Amino acid sequence: MNKKESMKKISPYIRLMRLDKPIGILLLLWPTLWGLVLAANGEHDLKITLIFIAGVVIMRSAGCVINDIADRKFDDKVKRTKQRPLASGELNIKQALVLFFVLVVLAFVLVLQLNFTTILMSIVALLLASSYPFAKRYTNLPQAHLGVAFAWAIPMAYTAYGILPDLSCWLLFSATAVWALIYDTIYAMVDRDDDLKIAVKSSAILFGKYDILVITILQLIFITLLSVVGMTEKLGIGYFISLIAVVVFFMRHLKMIWLRERGQCFKAFLNNHWIGLVVLVGILAK
Repeated sequence: MNKKESMKKISPYIRLMRLDKPIGILLLLWPTLWGLVLAANGEHDLKITLIFIAGVVIMRSAGCVINDIADRKFDDKVKRTKQRPLASGELNIKQALVLFFVLVVLAFVLVLQLNFTTILMSIVALLLASSYPFAKRYTNLPQAHLGVAFAWAIPMAYTAYGILPDLSCWLLFSATAVWALIYDTIYAMVDRDDDLKIAVKSSAILFGKYDILVITILQLIFITLLSVVGMTEKLGIGYFISLIAVVVFFMRHLKMIWLRERGQCFKAFLNNHWIGLVVLVGILAK
């Protein structure tokens, strides 16, 4: 088998894990690093940081696999997802389940390097990640479920450093959950017409014509929560300057989604990862 044939065989697995689209990794990575930096309080442990970074990549990949397993009968009816490996028939359900199992085992091996409390916390993380794809069948706010799943890395970061999650931790947790609800609602606006046809629930459908108003309110809540984190942790002027930059990003996103065009909504969603990076730079500037 030559190199070209080998890559063709591997490619569906890469796309199933969305490794060709790293936006999800970045959106999970930035808040994880927020939590690690604040929890470390200047006493950074490289081993813990590397374990969490690897864990982000592996668990996000596992989340994508279980999502496509759950959505395999819907994805071929949605314009954006009909070429996914399971929907297109490039891979079958057995292959996807084996890959999911391998990823979960790898994640568990990683977390075994941490303390017992964090190992217990990782079980909750797995349950949240595994149940998210099915939430859209039963709740109008599956994006909120995703937010909690993404935010769970923050209390895990604190326990990894042997710290009981405190007020700052839970404020950061809440801010991350709200941020995920913001960008995933924008993402859901891309698929709203298709989701209505196949009876899949989403926050974009729930908010309806008030979607932009609700997103604006959520943006204000996000900024407020991070401002309180800054005051609680006594972060410096650099941090609050970063929040001003976030406001500018949010205003740009509102302009992009104003007409609710698919392409612009998708661009606004992708642009959100810069917010995570800007906040991280602000925290590091303390």
